[in-house]
Amino acid sequence: MGVKDYPFAQELITDNQGKIQQVVINFEDYQQMIEAYEDTGLYRAMIEVEDETPLSLEEALIELEKE
Repeated sequence: MGVKDYPFAQELITDNQGKIQQVVINFEDYQQMIEAYEDTGLYRAMIEVEDETPLSLEEALIELEKE
């Protein structure tokens, strides 16, 4: 497999056996990927608590103090 097989890859760094060890990508592409991961994590967290009753600010602060 070469760079053309990986959508964002500009360069593949391999070991002596040809196994890919690192991938060089454009920084803007990297930032977009990180943003997509964060958005996905936020979405999953929102789905996980969608049936819960929201806490008031005071209740939330009390819960935070417990941790």
